[in-house]
Amino acid sequence: MGIVKTIIVLAVIYAIFLFSGYGVTVGSSENAAGLGLKCQYLTARGIVSSQYIHSDSGVIGVANCPIFKKVGEVVDNK
Repeated sequence: MGIVKTIIVLAVIYAIFLFSGYGVTVGSSENAAGLGLKCQYLTARGIVSSQYIHSDSGVIGVANCPIFKKVGEVVDNK
């Protein structure tokens, strides 16, 4: 019974990501001598990358990748 519940929960999470257009952070890396931050987000359609200006304090740009990000392509927007 535990496996069935896990599959159902994963299917519900997938459907939420598919129809809402949000993704969750799966990785990040600094680039451009530490001035840029590349964040990768797992969405229902695959992995999407975003570039941000980076500073450790977060005054200019972001200090860390946002946990959730709205992506451009959503299934129900067409």
